[in-house]
Amino acid sequence: MSIYSFTTNKPNGDQVDLSSYKDKVLLFVNTASECGYTPQYTDLQGLYDTYGEKGLVVLGFPCNQFGGQEPGTSTEVEAFCSLNFGVTFPLFNKIDVNGPDADPIFQYLTEKTGGEIKWNFTKFLVDRQGEVIKQYDSSVKPLDIAPDIEKLLG
Repeated sequence: MSIYSFTTNKPNGDQVDLSSYKDKVLLFVNTASECGYTPQYTDLQGLYDTYGEKGLVVLGFPCNQFGGQEPGTSTEVEAFCSLNFGVTFPLFNKIDVNGPDADPIFQYLTEKTGGEIKWNFTKFLVDRQGEVIKQYDSSVKPLDIAPDIEKLLG
């Protein structure tokens, strides 16, 4: 099993096979629109703008498990992110990242890092071969991850 074994859904209902991101560096993030860390959307988009052509894809997964800070529907979240932060990186349906209903993608990511997701905007960096490289807590600013991304992009 690898990260490429999973599928997920976009707010418009389209199913996305993560194998479509083979040979890309991936940054998975559980997001929320009403969180103190919500301004990180700006820097996540900045990373995507800066490194997207070199092979980085930021993948946003809205989650309402922490303080009820993502109350809207997946479609509302997508519109909010586009309007308020100019987000163009892929956003997927709202999911759980912890507990019995945790999305299998995030179960896999935490299993590989041995970490836990304590809050919104936890980030996971995956290399071009699909190996989970590192987990970053919410307080780590996206731009502080840039050196790790640059190493993986080569």
